[in-house]
Amino acid sequence: MKAISAARLDSLADYAEVELPTPEPGAGQLRIRVAAVGIGYVDALVALGRYQVKPPLPHIPGSEVAGVVDAIGDGVSGWSIGDRVVAMTVHGFAQQVLAPAATSRHLPVNASFEAGAAFPLNYLTALHGLADRGQLTSGETMLVFGAAGGVGSAAIDVGKAHGAHVIAAASTPEKHAFALARGADAVIDTDVDGWRDRLKALLAGRKLDMVFDPLCGPLFESAFRSLGWGGRHLVVGFVGGPIPALPSNLTLMKGAALIGVDVRQFQLFEKAAAARHLDTLTAWLGGGRVAPAVGKIFDWADFGPALEAGLAGKTPGKIILSVRD
Repeated sequence: MKAISAARLDSLADYAEVELPTPEPGAGQLRIRVAAVGIGYVDALVALGRYQVKPPLPHIPGSEVAGVVDAIGDGVSGWSIGDRVVAMTVHGFAQQVLAPAATSRHLPVNASFEAGAAFPLNYLTALHGLADRGQLTSGETMLVFGAAGGVGSAAIDVGKAHGAHVIAAASTPEKHAFALARGADAVIDTDVDGWRDRLKALLAGRKLDMVFDPLCGPLFESAFRSLGWGGRHLVVGFVGGPIPALPSNLTLMKGAALIGVDVRQFQLFEKAAAARHLDTLTAWLGGGRVAPAVGKIFDWADFGPALEAGLAGKTPGKIILSVRD
């Protein structure tokens, strides 16, 4: 089978197509014939060795796939050859991958393979952050940074599913339109000068209850200062440049909380809760309650530009690598 691999992590140019043996599923595993792979900022960071957890070499990128089950390991029930599947795994840039049955779900018939590949990790991050860490309730107002990206657009979706009033922060008119089409109630630019005043006018007397922040960029402190009493600022990632600091007295003065959201450790330490969330999200996907934002779709031969697009974060929605024959 074909895969995309690199023996070192110095540059995205190190990645090339290789021929590898077809993997055989072990106990508790499915083998998936991949149709589509999701690509996010973290995937690109890992591919460059810049993430906090470095992968073993040689490295095959990709952690979210959708496709069809073509082999089943011992001890796995509830699956048949030919079932459509969405899974979180490793080595996704390949024609066939192995995935734990525990982190795989049946892809609803109303969802494309591309939507499936855009789905699991971003939506699990959003639901864990908003429901578990942030305790979002219906009627609250939340601000989403990076609202046109994969995890930001998922947060809009999950926030609206919880009955929240969602304000989307994005950098361009194209991204504003994208966020509104995703269901955001309002949008705000990310120009630093006068930003808090524009947000206050947009809130129109509402209290800002929560900030969902995958960027933690130049507006980090301004957003925290804009929270109402008892507000929560969710730290989801650091795409926005140098990691910012926050004067600790602000948490006391506002009765507000700065809360970390780490979906990787959530899956590691709270497996049962993560599994329940995946069940909930898959049901929402099948029922049309959420709809992943599929961004630009790259052909298999364009794996390099696909990783570069994931790193740049300028394309609305989730970047997808097509692995169709």
